[in-house]
Amino acid sequence: MNVSILILRLTAFFVGIVETIHARLHYRWRRLTSAVTVARCALPGTHVYLGSGTRLKGHRHIYIHGRFVAMENNRIEAIESHGGLHFAPKLILGDNVSMERDCHIGCINEVRIGSRVLMASRVYIADHSHGGTTLADIRIPPNDRPVISKGSVIIEDDVWLGEGVAVMPGVRIGHSSVIGANAVVTKDIPPFSLAVGVPARVIKTMGPISKHT
Repeated sequence: MNVSILILRLTAFFVGIVETIHARLHYRWRRLTSAVTVARCALPGTHVYLGSGTRLKGHRHIYIHGRFVAMENNRIEAIESHGGLHFAPKLILGDNVSMERDCHIGCINEVRIGSRVLMASRVYIADHSHGGTTLADIRIPPNDRPVISKGSVIIEDDVWLGEGVAVMPGVRIGHSSVIGANAVVTKDIPPFSLAVGVPARVIKTMGPISKHT
């Protein structure tokens, strides 16, 4: 065997070992920092992993019921005040909820996410908006408009939210549903549904809707 090839293979072998050790140490460090972060929550969960750059806000209004994994650069916010207004938010995460990177959950009222919910990257979930859509509202600069909630967001168990999905205020997504990539959910989605598009519409029912409770 060519000596240079042998050296490269040996180098690759040792680099692989170093990368494995680094990954394990990084995981353990993130688990430790995650536990410290969620210890401030109203309910801290039982196994939480928060990736680098993931931030929680309004800890005392966040309830984590079990296992929760959120990868890099997620924002999970229970907002207590904005523009002189004060709120009593409640952000609830069920057991075994998983988020990929660059997701944003914002809550001033109630956001309730069930168990075994999977979110791909860049998912946006909010129960509020900056003002309304009247002429009087839009004459005010967006950041100066009062933050208002049009209702809770409820995502039931076993829901899969695809890449880039946006879930708007006042929406309920039924259990065992799939929301396709880049869909914008503006109305309730029944259980066992496949919904796609802007605004999202159901294109397929995959099971017995009568099981909804």
